[in-house]
Amino acid sequence: MKKEITRLTILTIVLTIVSAIVILYFGRTYKVTFYTGDDNHETVLENETGEVEILEEKKEGDNYIVKVKAKKPGRVFLSLKFEDSQNTSLLYVHKSMIITDNTYFGKSTGSEIIPVSLLIILSYIMYLLIKTYKYHVKENLYQYKNIAYLGIIIFLSFFILSTVLSLFNYQGLYETVNGVINSMSTVSFFLFPVALITSILVTISNIQLIRKEGMSLKNLLGLFLGLFICLATILPDRIYQYLMQVQTVNIFNLNGPGPYLYNFFESVLYLSVSYMECILVGTIVIAIKSIKHKPEYNQDYMIILGCQIREDGTLTPLLKGRTDKALQFRKEQLEETKKDLVFVPSGGRGSDEIISEAEAIKNYLLDNGIKEKNILVENKSKNTYQNIKFSNKLINDKSAKICFSTTNYHVLRAGLIATEQGLKIEGIGSKTKAYFWINAFIREFIGTLFAEKKKHITVIALVIVSLVVMIGITYVANNI
Repeated sequence: MKKEITRLTILTIVLTIVSAIVILYFGRTYKVTFYTGDDNHETVLENETGEVEILEEKKEGDNYIVKVKAKKPGRVFLSLKFEDSQNTSLLYVHKSMIITDNTYFGKSTGSEIIPVSLLIILSYIMYLLIKTYKYHVKENLYQYKNIAYLGIIIFLSFFILSTVLSLFNYQGLYETVNGVINSMSTVSFFLFPVALITSILVTISNIQLIRKEGMSLKNLLGLFLGLFICLATILPDRIYQYLMQVQTVNIFNLNGPGPYLYNFFESVLYLSVSYMECILVGTIVIAIKSIKHKPEYNQDYMIILGCQIREDGTLTPLLKGRTDKALQFRKEQLEETKKDLVFVPSGGRGSDEIISEAEAIKNYLLDNGIKEKNILVENKSKNTYQNIKFSNKLINDKSAKICFSTTNYHVLRAGLIATEQGLKIEGIGSKTKAYFWINAFIREFIGTLFAEKKKHITVIALVIVSLVVMIGITYVANNI
């Protein structure tokens, strides 16, 4: 990875140098384009604090083009005067003798190389992220880093798309930066309905979950997240309306700090929410990949993760689904490779259960024709972490191929717990009610934020630094 970062650094330095050389070489001249269908006009050059020289004037269709060359730093007004009107263009001549149009950071000859260079750099970063993501997924699907990388890839794709779109109508650095900053508000327009729908779905899901499993903090995570997204989406507009009424800060004075501080706050908030949504999407994608992924038909052991059983010691529909999924996999493996496997039912006895969950699963396996010698009971565990830890200790074979069977929404969670224990085992999942899904996604999403916090902090920090630079450019452009 260090080599890749070094290459990225070298690429950035080289493109920066090349961009500077191109702009310094070509930027000393500039072609001002006026739209006019009238030949009866006068070209007027008003050298205010700067000075340019007219090199060429020509008409191309309905456009009249005036080519100028920098002579002295400062501001210059170039106009086409008609009988009753005039078209005027403001030019800035920099100390480096580069001419920019309209604003200090406006378009200059050759300045299109800036978004092109940025696109190359972002594309290379995207290549590195995708390459790293694929490597880690192939290594082990059940890792928090996979969710983090995928979320960052989705987030970065929006910046690449924005850069590509800017190439089609490039009007200089100032307009590009302004477009990026203003796009944050546009994103919020589309974000609010999504946030509202998400909050409603999460609320309904949480109510169903609470009715089934009772009130607990983990069962309210989805509701908290939905409310946060909604609040963060509408908060900037509420603050804007407040500032409009009290006029504590003049957000219209482009020469003061007001609009720039507000833009910074608004952009950071929208970008943070957008980033979190990308991580949530990454969580959903990895969870779905975990469910769709099927272990190879060469397994030696199948751990069946236990859960609540009925009062009479029989399996609940949830646990029966897990066990049936394990039986189905064994059948498919026998048909495919003729290789049998050993079942490891896992789960201890709860205070309200007449037998252990593992014993209940064993009885069901025996009823379905599995021989007792092919069943290894683990009946001490109280949670998923212990299910996997105690079952692996019971198997006690480092070379064995092990997989587990659980409910589909729980596959990723169980796999992540196995990875935390240094185990590389794969899982299969049985179907379950939809209301379990949303809370499962939220749980792993929050787990990813904590587990990969250094990556997330780095990305957000880079985004904030970029925003400071961009807003700084707009401030300088409006105050020179």
